[in-house]
Amino acid sequence: MLQYLRIANLALLDAVELEFDAGFIALTGETGAGKSVLLGALSLLSGARAEKTIIRRGAAACEVEAVIHFSDTTDINQRLATLDLPPCEEGSLLLSRTIPREKAGRVQINGVLTTLRALQEIGEGWIDFHGPGEPQKLFSEAWQLTLLDAYTEHGEAMDAYRSGYREWRKLLAEIEALRTAEQLSDDERAFLQAQIEMIDAAEVSTEGMAQLERDFARLSGAQELTQQAGHLVEGLNGDDGVGPRLGQLLLTARQLARIDASLDGLADRIESLIVETADIAGDYERLLGEVEFDEEAAATIEARMQSWMNLKRRFGGDVALVLDKRAQLAERLERQGDVEGRMRKLENESAALEKKLIARAEKIREARVHAASRLAKEATAVLVHLGFRKARLTIEILREDGLREHGHSRCSFRFAPNAGEDLLPLNKIASSGELARVMLALKAVLAGSDATPVLVFDEVDANVGGEIAGAVAAQLAELGKAHQVFCVTHLPQVAGVAASHFVVRKSQTDKATFVEIGPVHGDRGARLDELARMLGDRSSANARRHAEELLRGPG
Repeated sequence: MLQYLRIANLALLDAVELEFDAGFIALTGETGAGKSVLLGALSLLSGARAEKTIIRRGAAACEVEAVIHFSDTTDINQRLATLDLPPCEEGSLLLSRTIPREKAGRVQINGVLTTLRALQEIGEGWIDFHGPGEPQKLFSEAWQLTLLDAYTEHGEAMDAYRSGYREWRKLLAEIEALRTAEQLSDDERAFLQAQIEMIDAAEVSTEGMAQLERDFARLSGAQELTQQAGHLVEGLNGDDGVGPRLGQLLLTARQLARIDASLDGLADRIESLIVETADIAGDYERLLGEVEFDEEAAATIEARMQSWMNLKRRFGGDVALVLDKRAQLAERLERQGDVEGRMRKLENESAALEKKLIARAEKIREARVHAASRLAKEATAVLVHLGFRKARLTIEILREDGLREHGHSRCSFRFAPNAGEDLLPLNKIASSGELARVMLALKAVLAGSDATPVLVFDEVDANVGGEIAGAVAAQLAELGKAHQVFCVTHLPQVAGVAASHFVVRKSQTDKATFVEIGPVHGDRGARLDELARMLGDRSSANARRHAEELLRGPG
């Protein structure tokens, strides 16, 4: 419920701070006194757009602030979370809106700056207006269906259906994506396959490519390597090489050792040099054998190296990138090859799910048909008490041309205020007074289903009086048991039964006009004065007696 409201510089109102209780709240005042100021403030806090002309003359900005308390914050906190706004603390929603004359407006929700659109979305969760010029939720068939479903009380069935419907739509989206995805032509398929085969033919691997590069390097320098290795072999082991010369020197060393036995060790060392020299010469000879590529082997290495260089230029500079590209090409071919199979699988799944959804939607439609009849009957009974003796209200259940998130049926509230008139959609009703009472009747029946905590009625008492006024008053008071109800009224019967009563007064000086708003329910004398004024004459004894009777209530 709305607990606190501060208004500053709105229209003719200078400043006021108001506190409200739960239940039915009446707002009264003389014609032209400015009762619309309070409704205007609430409208601003619900996110309605505003012109700079609403700012009080001479003021720099208009400001409106409110505290709305929720006994259950689940729904409002979900709305806040969706908008990335802080949750309610201790059940309180804090709203603030400033409309400067020279700058852009400012909106705050729970202390955080936000947008007007966010204020509008939050407004849908806490207030509902019923009156001329205000947004009418019940004009929308979508909202009508929401109310009907709440009255039907098949929330679990709807949740199960919506869950299945979202999954079904997801399957349809996948099918459409596959159907509209770019398909490869025969030439494109052949091109991809050729690139894969080219990579495969190169036998790309980390070790294999390293060995290939070493072989190619040796092949490229084979002539120089052969010449130098041959020269070394000749120098070590040729006729005039180191080996034969060491052999001659060894003979001399052995002769010396026969003369002096202590020189045997030196001769042995020369012999060791001969063995080491022969061993080194043998290694170079083996190297010559390894680098002596035949023409066929050399051609193979050169061809493989050329292929590998092409792959690196095309797909990347190392083995990992080339192999990754190969995997991508293969995946694309595989995916294209599996499109038809994947589509058949998804189409079978979606068809099976669609069959289940149609069955669920039909049960939901049947439940709506039964509930619509009961709701229309109950609302019509209330309308009779509100002065529509021959009124008719029906709720038509219409089939959709396919499955929707709400099923395959929708509803349309239709009303005829008088005998002989055609039933029309609610938004075709010409009289705002008639519309307001239709809204009141529906709200009365749906009080337990509609979770909107604050309801605002304007002109609900238009063109009624006498017993009908009493019936309207009783209905508003009853509605106030489930909601906080604000009602702008000219009927003393309505104001008299309100749990809270606020009066708007306008005063004028030679230079300015002022509007004041204040409670009178705490001052019996002030409230009697206001009711007597509404009855015709606050100084009349009969009017004051009647006012006393209204305050005492029936009986």
